[in-house]
Amino acid sequence: MNTKKLTDKDIAEKTVRDIRRATRRKYSAEEKIRIVLEGLRGEDSIAELCRKEGINQNLYYRWSKEFLEAGKKRLAGDVVREATSDEVKNLRQETLGLKEAVAELLMENRLLKKSVLGDGGDNI
Repeated sequence: MNTKKLTDKDIAEKTVRDIRRATRRKYSAEEKIRIVLEGLRGEDSIAELCRKEGINQNLYYRWSKEFLEAGKKRLAGDVVREATSDEVKNLRQETLGLKEAVAELLMENRLLKKSVLGDGGDNI
């Protein structure tokens, strides 16, 4: 059985990889779109843009491909439009209001049951 003993160098490299993986920057959809559009404008080379943004060129080209494919699908009508952040915020507020209304009705219902039963118990 081949058991490879890890050297200090191997351990250090693994630690560095783990740290890089854990601290990797997460780009929002808006940031990805901005970077791809900047690349499509062609003012700077893709290599220069990627160096400036601190990303790998392969990542840029993957985002660019996804961006163009999504646009193609959207124009073909294959994709249902997702809700915008404002729409989501409004829906959450509406949901909160409805939950409060249900809670008030539940409390009112319990009070009415208590008054009818007269014993103050919760016999549901």
